[in-house]
Amino acid sequence: MANYHYDEAGNMAAYFIISVLVIILLPVTLSSVTSVSSKLDSGCQCTPCIQRRADLRRQGRSSLLEALLITVGWAAVAFLSFKAAHAELENKVYNPFEILKISTGATEKEIKSRFKELSRLYHPDKVKPTINETIEEIANRFVDITKAYKSLTDETIRRNWELFGHPDGRQEVSMGIALPKWVIEGKNNIWVLGVYGILFGGALPTLVGRWWFGNRQKTKDGINAKTAAVFFKALTDSSGMKEVIGALGQAYRWETTWAGTAVGLEELEKQIDEKMGDQWKEVKRLVAPGRKCERTEQRALVLLYAHFLRLNINDEALKREQAKLLLQAPILLNALLGISAARSWLTPTLMVMRLHAYVTQALLPGKTVAPQAQLPGFDGDTDASEGKDLASFISRLEDEGDIRKTEARKAIEGWSRLDIVDMSFKVIGERLVTPSSIVFLLVKLRLRRPLQSDALLPVSEKSAKAIREDREKDEKFLNSRKDTEDIEGATPAWAHAPYWPGLRKPGWWLVLADDKSNRIVVPPMKISDVPPSSPGKERDYRSYKLQFQAPPNVGLFTWKVYLVSDTLVGEESCQDISLKIDDISALNAEEQTAEDEISDPEEDSLAGQMAAMRGGAVKRTAVREESEDESSSDEEEHGDDSSDSD
Repeated sequence: MANYHYDEAGNMAAYFIISVLVIILLPVTLSSVTSVSSKLDSGCQCTPCIQRRADLRRQGRSSLLEALLITVGWAAVAFLSFKAAHAELENKVYNPFEILKISTGATEKEIKSRFKELSRLYHPDKVKPTINETIEEIANRFVDITKAYKSLTDETIRRNWELFGHPDGRQEVSMGIALPKWVIEGKNNIWVLGVYGILFGGALPTLVGRWWFGNRQKTKDGINAKTAAVFFKALTDSSGMKEVIGALGQAYRWETTWAGTAVGLEELEKQIDEKMGDQWKEVKRLVAPGRKCERTEQRALVLLYAHFLRLNINDEALKREQAKLLLQAPILLNALLGISAARSWLTPTLMVMRLHAYVTQALLPGKTVAPQAQLPGFDGDTDASEGKDLASFISRLEDEGDIRKTEARKAIEGWSRLDIVDMSFKVIGERLVTPSSIVFLLVKLRLRRPLQSDALLPVSEKSAKAIREDREKDEKFLNSRKDTEDIEGATPAWAHAPYWPGLRKPGWWLVLADDKSNRIVVPPMKISDVPPSSPGKERDYRSYKLQFQAPPNVGLFTWKVYLVSDTLVGEESCQDISLKIDDISALNAEEQTAEDEISDPEEDSLAGQMAAMRGGAVKRTAVREESEDESSSDEEEHGDDSSDSD
């Protein structure tokens, strides 16, 4: 029969509490120690970007209360660990050799001699009680010595010890419960049941319910289902930047919850109205067509356009709301991009991609701006006719002695501009692209700074060995499951984004489209971690691939490849590319045979029967020939048997 006892000393409960505390404290401590401060050194070195990263460093530091709680938690872990390490064991394995303090290989004579020696020392008649030792303790010690002696000399007692581990025979099983006894005492039942009821009957169902009903209202993109419905209705195949902004503004009706009064919001709207005039009324009309803007939409629009116009906000609460709204914008725009790309619309897809950069750089969308407007000391009113050559622009500032030249040069040195090394269509194991084959668009990219020299290693100067190694690497990458090639040291710095309320890594969208029909051929692919160019390396680029199925008809298809930045306004590339689809007859005999073996289904399979009904080609099986051969061989065997019998 088991004997249950409660851990009144708290020794066993300490192990449970230590485990729970360590599981909670370890990730919290690591996140507090390895904060964003260790990642903020690399990036654009202009003063506004450095100041922005310094602000993020201060925001990322742990608060005093959090640090105090972490310290108290680890102190509790240390105390409980010390207590558990020095706790006395209640259940010890009975060992008579240990009680008699002799070795396990001692003979019977040595055991008797040792017992007599201990009897003379610890017999109750010869030991007097002291302050630290009572009569009961003296008697119990001599009883243990006697039991240990008999366990090793008496046959019955020794058999009990060998079978049951104790000289007195079978003992009750003692099981400890890692709970103090006061928890289950009758007088405390009402309090214990109350705590259980609050935790498991109230708090837990509430948390699960909030999680469940909250997720039911969201799509896989993390936006509200009503927002997704608005996005679906708001876009058409010809939607421009205004329609995209209108759809984004409508999303804040369900995606934001504002708390408290907005101090200074009306003043901000007046400034926006003065700068934009009728454009501001048109924006509100697009956000709320045929109705008046609701309070949440109005508030979100004011904060969003205050960011576009780079207006100063004095109220700290409004600043926090604006930062929250801006950090939520990429999620909404990605969902809008997914809806547009799913319908294969090129124009609205490009507009959504470009809006990412306008939000990042705090520039008014839809307005033609020069790249110089993104440099420190310049704004959206910079003359766009000055051209896109940033190197010439810096040279002009230096010639004029403009005080903004130093910060502008620092920003341009951290500028991310894509350089297309190569772009081609590939089919694994084939030299030609045939109808309905699996095609890969292989794009090789690297980063070049606007002030960087063009003296790069030409591909023609590569050795034959280097070219062969490049082809082998390309073939290995095409056969892999990854869309991005694995390279070493791909750690790009943070982008130039002084107005963005967080860290921003440069990224681009890769789009293969047919601009003549305003359609997307392949859904957009987001790329990042593009390595910088290095003239000393033969392979200073990174490969990316897009997989799609070739058109079913033969011909020449002229498409365009778009590379659109999500960080810098105007940093995008558009390049023509042609895909030639050849008939399978253009392949040699071996390639055609391999193609037939892959493409044509078996005659007796379900796919083969369906293909035959449609008049398609199928592979004929040799079952009938094999059966005829088997029947002829059987007849020969029967003939041989009959001749033998004759």
